[in-house]
Amino acid sequence: MPVAASAIYFLNLRGDVLINRLYRDDVGGNMVDAFRTHIMQTKELGTCPVRQIGGCSFLYMRISNVYIVIVVSSNANAACALKFVVEAVVLFKSYFGGAFDEDAIRNNFVLIYELLDEIMDFGYPQNLSPEILKLYITQEGVRSPFSSKVFLDIVESVNLLMSSKGSVLRCDVTGKILMKCFLSGMPDLKLGLNDKIGLEKESQIKARPTKSGKTIELDDVTFHQCVNLTRFNSEKTVSFVPPDGEFELMKYRITEGVNLPFRVLPSIKELGRTRMEVNVKVKSVFGAKMFALGVVVKVPVPKQTAKTNFQVTTGRAKYNAAIDCLVWKIRKFPGQTESTMSAEVELISTMVEKKAWTRPPIQMEFQVPMFTASGLRVRFLKVWEKSGYNTVEWVRYITRAGSYEIRC
Repeated sequence: MPVAASAIYFLNLRGDVLINRLYRDDVGGNMVDAFRTHIMQTKELGTCPVRQIGGCSFLYMRISNVYIVIVVSSNANAACALKFVVEAVVLFKSYFGGAFDEDAIRNNFVLIYELLDEIMDFGYPQNLSPEILKLYITQEGVRSPFSSKVFLDIVESVNLLMSSKGSVLRCDVTGKILMKCFLSGMPDLKLGLNDKIGLEKESQIKARPTKSGKTIELDDVTFHQCVNLTRFNSEKTVSFVPPDGEFELMKYRITEGVNLPFRVLPSIKELGRTRMEVNVKVKSVFGAKMFALGVVVKVPVPKQTAKTNFQVTTGRAKYNAAIDCLVWKIRKFPGQTESTMSAEVELISTMVEKKAWTRPPIQMEFQVPMFTASGLRVRFLKVWEKSGYNTVEWVRYITRAGSYEIRC
């Protein structure tokens, strides 16, 4: 019997999660903490590649400076799991030019997500042949021989409260810019964004009109202590000498011009005292070449729910009695598409007069790589250092759901 993996994690030597994919919902998202606590911190990594903790099995292997960990919740074929890891690494190396380490993973996380979706389906290994996969996953990996690198991540959480008729009652975006620098000396970095004030100030200094394109207004901006505030106040540019390692460069908030990644169209009908019909349509509004990961739609139902029957166009749905919700999960949601869920709900009939159901809002969870709900974009990231060494700058975007609610 092949291994049925519940999750796969890629960790660096410190135990930080580089990339992970949950294939089943029979393990919690915090299982990697158990691996760090009971295996990595106890220095037992070299004793045995298979360990059991709390009813779950951890099958792991170290490749270069990366640990690949497969988590299973049932009795699985350990040899098959480790063979899968070996062949997966061969596949990754074929895309990355022969390299597989922490830097290769950080530089190619979008490509790795796409490959993980193809080589394992609901926890079962699929085709891992590089020759076959390269016929339809034609993206090339990033190969970086440089030692001086700057990683910049723009991470946003979009908050929404929408009425049952589709009008937006409240909407905003909270974001942060995270940086990780591997630079020698004392370089001076300059970051340019498409914010309205910064572009207007730049056009005044250069005595020429601002180029056409979307600009945004940043609210409630706070900076890391390394940012030169005097220069920001006069020139409206973010200039700084970065500390080593990872740090939060700035935080901001957007209240206008928010690009909602999803539109949700719910229809809930109460048919007497013992039946309900639920229909939910979800539309992705972002670009067709993008995709959302880990999409979860939680539709509330009354506490006296007894039985449910589902029909979904994609993903899986089930009734969760612990939270009184119909939970619809979609692993990968392409842009410019729509999916629907229909459910028949049977309720327990009671003789006691019950209170009217208050209909809590529908909630969504998701993350969309390479998309920003605010529209914020990095126009340039420049590095000046007196020795003039070459630097590679990597910029990534990701939008996650904050409080994303739709009244029904």
